[in-house]
Amino acid sequence: MNHQQQQGQDEAWRVRRRQAGIVAFVVGLVGALAFFAFFPGLPHVIDWGAIVVSLAVGALARWACQLWMTKRRGELMSGR
Repeated sequence: MNHQQQQGQDEAWRVRRRQAGIVAFVVGLVGALAFFAFFPGLPHVIDWGAIVVSLAVGALARWACQLWMTKRRGELMSGR
């Protein structure tokens, strides 16, 4: 494989990793907000605390997704 093909594959992987991170962030954010909005026993009010926690959950989901993708790629590359 030549150098340009390798760079193209690396760039495509970075784009997929970034897109997966965005999706993971949104899913974490919406999931946490839905939890605060609909979980029985909690007041059904979205306040600033719920928003901050939801943003933190989204960031954690993004980090975990990108970490998993990086580890997975490392396993695949070392197995070749």
